[in-house]
Amino acid sequence: MKSGIANRLLWSWRPESPREANDAIVKNMWLHWFPSKVAKRSISFSYSFWLGTISAVLFVILSITGLILMFHYTPSMERAYTSMKDIDFVTSYGWFLRGVHRVAAQLMVVSVFLHMMRVFYTGAYKKSPGCMGNRPSNWIVGILLLMLTLALSYTGYLLPMDQLAYWAMIIGANVAASVPFVGEQIKMALIGGTIIDQNALLRFYVLHCFLLPIFMFLLMAYHMWRIRKDGGLACVDQISLRHGNGVASPVSTKTYSLLGITSGMDIRAQTLSQIEEKDLIPSSPNLVRRIWLVSLGTMVITILLAIYIQFPLEAPADPTMAPNPAKAPWYFLWLQELIADTTFTILGMTVNGAFLGGIVVPSILLALLIVVPYLDRTPTSNCGVWFPRERLTQNIIFTVMVLLVITLICVGAFCRGPSWVFYWPWEQWPVLPVNF
Repeated sequence: MKSGIANRLLWSWRPESPREANDAIVKNMWLHWFPSKVAKRSISFSYSFWLGTISAVLFVILSITGLILMFHYTPSMERAYTSMKDIDFVTSYGWFLRGVHRVAAQLMVVSVFLHMMRVFYTGAYKKSPGCMGNRPSNWIVGILLLMLTLALSYTGYLLPMDQLAYWAMIIGANVAASVPFVGEQIKMALIGGTIIDQNALLRFYVLHCFLLPIFMFLLMAYHMWRIRKDGGLACVDQISLRHGNGVASPVSTKTYSLLGITSGMDIRAQTLSQIEEKDLIPSSPNLVRRIWLVSLGTMVITILLAIYIQFPLEAPADPTMAPNPAKAPWYFLWLQELIADTTFTILGMTVNGAFLGGIVVPSILLALLIVVPYLDRTPTSNCGVWFPRERLTQNIIFTVMVLLVITLICVGAFCRGPSWVFYWPWEQWPVLPVNF
């Protein structure tokens, strides 16, 4: 079918010719994001695992379910908890919407982190020979997207205003207050005062529902545009290197201008290294079909997990009754464990673990991730290759850091009991009186 309003708004799934496949990309409102042809390797599941697309789909799911939940949630200290209860037990399918939103938030943290790992292990943050783009800058944008993902998940974690949310907010505020000289000012700006009350809830609500999603959307759009400008995924550079380095030879042509006919080069003069036609396939229907399948698979898994995993609320927030132990969200447990491990006394002086483990160490790790494309001196010819031998040292160091973070999360989740005392998972926690 080549006509009709529906066909113009959607896309052609079975183009009858390469020309029709190209037209389906160029003329369609949605598909013009993609080039008319893509490299076969770039759409394979074994190279990227489609983690970027999965993350984008989860963000769309979060946006849709979050918009619906906004109509039923009341951002006030008095009614936030009861409105969440109403969503679970009164609103039709409210429990399902909240479950999908909660599961998608957890999965997005995991998928974005795995996406960062994939980019690092393939060295896709490096500017390879013949690449006229700027992959290092897109790596930095990806790190910012990871930070925004964590911030979005954390601010949403606090909105139910149960005991879990309230004391997680207390932990975050205390870490912010540990910054020398300006810590108290940062804490007051974060929570809107000296205590957790209506100002704090409104700040996190606005951040979660308005400011952070806008920044996330803009950075995601730039991230995808930057991939397009860089010539696609880094595996495309390997195809170019296989056929020979360098920029395509200039092609003489005529240019028609207001001043007459002039000689020059056509647009092919500044393309990337040559990629043979056999390495390319039409985006429609090949790329479109895989995006559709990945999107469907992501939605199905999210829905199934939301049905079978329950997220019950704890007791309403009570400033006078601190849970023991009070734990941060699982993706920040490594920071909480690091804070506990870096709090010690030496020569009668107590080292502030909240500053050392909660501010200094994470800042150093973040700075290293940002500058790694400029510190990595391995051959750029390995860009887009999984685990090349020349990058063995970098991959080992990165893997050790990842395993250390995972270990700290597991210790904080399963081995820390009352008063943050270490217990093996099979040991019984002592029964302590509730702290008032």
